[in-house]
Amino acid sequence: MPESMSFSLTQLNISLLIPMSISLLGGIVLLGVGVFNKIKSRDLYITIALLFVIVNLGFLILEANPLFAPGFFGMLLVDGISLLAQIIMLITTLILLLFFMRQNTFDETQNAEFYALLLFALVGFSFMVSSQNLILILLGLETASLSIYALIALHNKQVAFEASIKYFVMGALATAFYAFGAMLLYATTGSVNLVSIAKFLLQHNYEPSILVFAGFTFLIAAFGFKISMVPFHTWVPDVYEGSNSLLAAFIAIVPKIAAFSVIISVFSIFLKSHSPFVEYTLYTLVVLSITLPNLIALAQKDVKRMLAYSSISHSGFVLAAILIGTQEAFSIVFLYWILFLFANLGAFGILWLSADSKYNHSFKSFSGMIKTNPTLAIFLSLFMFALAGIPPFSVFWGKMYLILEALSADYIFLALVMVANSTIAGFYYLKLVVYIFAKDSNGIGDYQPPLELSSKVAIGICAIMSVGCMFMVQNLLDIISYYLKIY
Repeated sequence: MPESMSFSLTQLNISLLIPMSISLLGGIVLLGVGVFNKIKSRDLYITIALLFVIVNLGFLILEANPLFAPGFFGMLLVDGISLLAQIIMLITTLILLLFFMRQNTFDETQNAEFYALLLFALVGFSFMVSSQNLILILLGLETASLSIYALIALHNKQVAFEASIKYFVMGALATAFYAFGAMLLYATTGSVNLVSIAKFLLQHNYEPSILVFAGFTFLIAAFGFKISMVPFHTWVPDVYEGSNSLLAAFIAIVPKIAAFSVIISVFSIFLKSHSPFVEYTLYTLVVLSITLPNLIALAQKDVKRMLAYSSISHSGFVLAAILIGTQEAFSIVFLYWILFLFANLGAFGILWLSADSKYNHSFKSFSGMIKTNPTLAIFLSLFMFALAGIPPFSVFWGKMYLILEALSADYIFLALVMVANSTIAGFYYLKLVVYIFAKDSNGIGDYQPPLELSSKVAIGICAIMSVGCMFMVQNLLDIISYYLKIY
């Protein structure tokens, strides 16, 4: 008789799916409540979403040990990189939900579907960062991307529809590049598993090199769209401008940390080849991604577009850490993004709180804000100082550690580029501070929003982390380094 195939549940390691299942269940519950609850209750929807995000975050922090093992026949793995990425995504969503509790809010946030789509996006990104398989990475990425396309369109304005279509078209192009790159790697190695691909390429000395590095080129283009790397960044300002401010903050942080986590795993394979083509290509793209958006941001007249271009430059800094490729540099990837996320969330959150019915975010609309709304003016200025990397605020420490690591790895020119661009960035961030403190109010931005307790808590968390990080940055780095050693 033929032998029957059997496997145990321990081989599957079902616990790997628990974080994704929690977010998925939360989204389904929200859709059900939205259908059966005749009266729309934004507070109820946010409370449900918060509950599932907190449960998910608690599970990842308190019950992480069972996850550190491969599952589903090596296709899934929650290692230190995946765990840190998921925690960052959940913390970001948690703070955004606190901002969304604003009473005087706009149409799209009144619907259960909005919060369900946020959780479904988390499902996709969690699946993406937990995958060791090129096909499953794509599946997670597309699940999350489809949710974000819909979230942008829910803004229900012409500019939002245009932004959603542009993001969809760019996303489709990125998917095509990714699929072609994955196909070339499969044709070369006979596998779509990252571990197997790495072993094969090392054993065969990255031959045939034409196919291998063609695959690398298509993959870097695909991920370039997702992290808004130059020259694949053109969609960013229009999409940010067409989205509400908090959704723009979500797009600026969550998809990128998911992509960076996968990039560390994928690009490390190619960097180990020590190929001049790989290193020079990445080096050039890093320098362009740091510099070009900084120069364009100087000319912006809209604060949200300025923040969009600046986020591209920050992505370039993180990509520089991946280029350096040391274990310490990978730790700095997560340290930098944690420090960046609080300042960025705070800035976009205040744009959300201070927006009028026309969503006016021009620099002029913030003229004299210190007189019309001193509390928000002070906090917005604080977040500008943090994003500019002015000591002792948060992003300064990320840049300092990154520049020091570049110098220790003999990336002297890269370190000089980062220093020069940090100086340039100070001009456009401080330009907003000048409008807030030194310009007279012209009546455009005199809208006085009510500040609920939830908004105060969200701003407080962002401000404390932006200012108080000087006392905890080394502890953060130690925690990150500990988790990155877990595979």
